[in-house]
Amino acid sequence: MPEIEYPLLTERLILRRFAAEDLGPYYAYQSLPETAVYLLNEPRTFAQCMARIARYIEAPFAQAGDWASFALQERTSGIFVGEIALKWGHGGKSDDASREEPARVGEIGWTLTPASRGKGYATEAATAVLELAFNTLGFVRLEARLDARNRASAAVCQRLGMVHEATLRNNTFLKGEWTSEAVYAVLREDYQGSAL
Repeated sequence: MPEIEYPLLTERLILRRFAAEDLGPYYAYQSLPETAVYLLNEPRTFAQCMARIARYIEAPFAQAGDWASFALQERTSGIFVGEIALKWGHGGKSDDASREEPARVGEIGWTLTPASRGKGYATEAATAVLELAFNTLGFVRLEARLDARNRASAAVCQRLGMVHEATLRNNTFLKGEWTSEAVYAVLREDYQGSAL
């Protein structure tokens, strides 16, 4: 498995490994009800954020089930603006010596601070992670699974060239109500032919 070379750079963002100093800004937005509204979790406590940051700092990306989590930082100001994660999913073909290249599948997801939403940062960061996954890490398929009511993330998926493959209606009872899950996906051959 090729190593992820941190940081990834885009026009406006640095996608880097998390560091201990990210705890304050991470907790500041992860503790907000508006951040958790479309997530599986409730607003996070300080202790939960501390545990997550510690896991992100040390997390390997070496096998199916592993996550690569990137802190998002504005290049010009240095301000922390959110996170994006790439999950190495189960179901791909392994790094078999008889194959010319592996065939991995995965998932991508993002959350941004309230002040950073609506500026195109999620699309910009996700483009960098898609390029890493497809061009460097040998992924053949990436999907995003989101609350079907999350129109902002659905719009990001569409801008990335992802296809809305399914809506799993009322598949999860979450936070006192039934919610539906939208599944978007893109294949490497479709992405490489896109205009991104």
